[in-house]
Amino acid sequence: MTLYIIRDDTVTAYPSAPARASEDELRVRSAKEIETSGLSNAQMAAIWNALPGTTPVAKFKDRKTAVQRLWAAFSQLSVASAPAGGSAGRRAGSKQARVIGLLQRPEGATIDEIASAMGWQRHTVRGLISGALKKRLGLDIVSERTDRGRFYRISEGRSAAR
Repeated sequence: MTLYIIRDDTVTAYPSAPARASEDELRVRSAKEIETSGLSNAQMAAIWNALPGTTPVAKFKDRKTAVQRLWAAFSQLSVASAPAGGSAGRRAGSKQARVIGLLQRPEGATIDEIASAMGWQRHTVRGLISGALKKRLGLDIVSERTDRGRFYRISEGRSAAR
């Protein structure tokens, strides 16, 4: 059974429980565990809004609806491999991983959306995209101009680099 680990508003799916547990994470294996988790409706809305491919909501009608929608969305997540004890790979829930999650959404994200979600300045977001994501990780970041502004997303061909 898949284990879903929630850190802040980031959700990662694992085939089995990673060895290390953190105090700031919630581990769930069923919708019932989400329901009894003690997450507030605002926290569930923030988790929902951070999931790739979801339409952002201000709030849910009720707790039951929130749990059902979150559990359905969790089942669509790809399962990550369990991290080795001291691996130097990307950490699930890290700031960089959260930004990558935003850029992996089909519609991508604007600089302002990322800055707002992370609590950063706009130049910090541009630096992360240019330096860490493009140069260091080798991700192909596509910039598209639309009537709503400029959106950035990770190109389908290179989204799983490294």
